[in-house]
Amino acid sequence: MRNPFGADPDSGSYVGLQKRIFERLRSAGVDAQLNDIVDKAYRAALAAENIVLARGEKKRLLADVLKLVLDDVKNRFDDDSTSI
Repeated sequence: MRNPFGADPDSGSYVGLQKRIFERLRSAGVDAQLNDIVDKAYRAALAAENIVLARGEKKRLLADVLKLVLDDVKNRFDDDSTSI
């Protein structure tokens, strides 16, 4: 049980809930699992392209592709109101 005298100031707010759920997902290793999945798929896709990139170019391309993928996933959640 939480201490009512030392309660988190935003414990009842949307932002407080968002932070707590984020931390639970992080502690469950969801971010590491996503990282592994994306990294493996990215390496395979890059190898299939048969192109050589510098380390910085690979990191930048991964960041850009990851943003596109996550935006696409987010849009699917936004479009499908019955998913939750």
